[in-house]
Amino acid sequence: MTIVAIAAIVVGIVVVASVLLLLARRGGGAAQLQGKAPQAGAKSLEAGRAQAKAQPELQAEGAAEAPRKPLPTRPEGKSPAPPPSGRDAKDAQGHAPPPPQAPAAPAAKRDVASLRKGLAASRGGFIARLTALFQGKKEFDPAILLQVEEVMLASDVGPKTTTAILDRLRASLAKNELADSDAVWAALRAEATRILSAVDGPRGAIRFSAKPTVVLLVGVNGAGKTTTIGKLATRYNAAGKKVVLAAGDTFRAAAVQQLEVWGKRVGSDVVKGKEGADPGAVAFDATSKAKEGGADLLLIDTAGRLHTKVPLMDEIKKVRKTIAKALDGAPHETLLVVDATTGQNALAQASMFKEALDLTGIVLTKLDGTAKGGIVLGICDELQVPVRYVGLGERAEDLREFHAEDFVEALFGKGDEESAAA
Repeated sequence: MTIVAIAAIVVGIVVVASVLLLLARRGGGAAQLQGKAPQAGAKSLEAGRAQAKAQPELQAEGAAEAPRKPLPTRPEGKSPAPPPSGRDAKDAQGHAPPPPQAPAAPAAKRDVASLRKGLAASRGGFIARLTALFQGKKEFDPAILLQVEEVMLASDVGPKTTTAILDRLRASLAKNELADSDAVWAALRAEATRILSAVDGPRGAIRFSAKPTVVLLVGVNGAGKTTTIGKLATRYNAAGKKVVLAAGDTFRAAAVQQLEVWGKRVGSDVVKGKEGADPGAVAFDATSKAKEGGADLLLIDTAGRLHTKVPLMDEIKKVRKTIAKALDGAPHETLLVVDATTGQNALAQASMFKEALDLTGIVLTKLDGTAKGGIVLGICDELQVPVRYVGLGERAEDLREFHAEDFVEALFGKGDEESAAA
């Protein structure tokens, strides 16, 4: 074998060995690569899942960190105000206008209906007769005024007041100010309102001008003084006033007992003396006790007395003076209780009591029992003493404060049924 052949074999062996070595190295690298690839892929997959899982949290966190306008703060316990708009928006200078005020609550409706019901007798008598003269007549005949005069006189309006009213109506007719029957009826209503409103002096309910406020009630027998005191006590006790009653009618045991019944019913103390005791002494004692006990109101009953009996009228004057000795300025009110059913006699009574006493008002009782409601006009016009209360029934709430406008509306105005019929 030649040297050339041997060299060729050696070179072939070296080449083959080199190739095998190279292949061995490449195989180890691939195996290494194959061992690492799954691990890297797993790690990449886990990283992807973690990123996907974290993405909503990052979004939420990003949203939380997004800039927001600060919410306006408000005082504790108040509701948030709505955004300003319209007239509530700020003006050009940046000043917000004051918030609109809440609308005022509607005024309470006057209870004319129940007053009209209480005056049913007078509406069916006095007013019904007047209405019949005007009803269905578009043109007014001045001669009708003679019939109006008859109705008013028969309804206890009184001659003086009737004449004054008709003189005013005739003057208006002469000036052509009253075109038809409706206008004359309206003028008649206006005259009634004027008469009832023109009286000087306190109006409406008792005024609490002192502590205690002392009210002396006077009147003839049977007018309803004791019952009126009981109704007044019920009213003011319910209003939270401390009321004391004085049984000054010492000549009639039944009057004292009646007042005691009212006192127990309303929870008021009753000051009384022995039967036949001096009424002035009882009034003095009651005034002193009411003052010491911190009472708000003292109502003093008195014996009924005929207005024509001078000694009895002198006695009531003494009672009044005795009360003033116990409390300076008392009595603060002197109310004359008059029975409306006595008609013109009631007017005579009121006139005599006014001469003897400084009356501050009249309580007209039993007005629901007469068809002659015109007595109210006569008393106010002739005596110039205000009517303070009217009695329209037996219940305590049937003693109503007197207001001229309401009274005229209830007496002369049309009720719901009458309006519907018209």
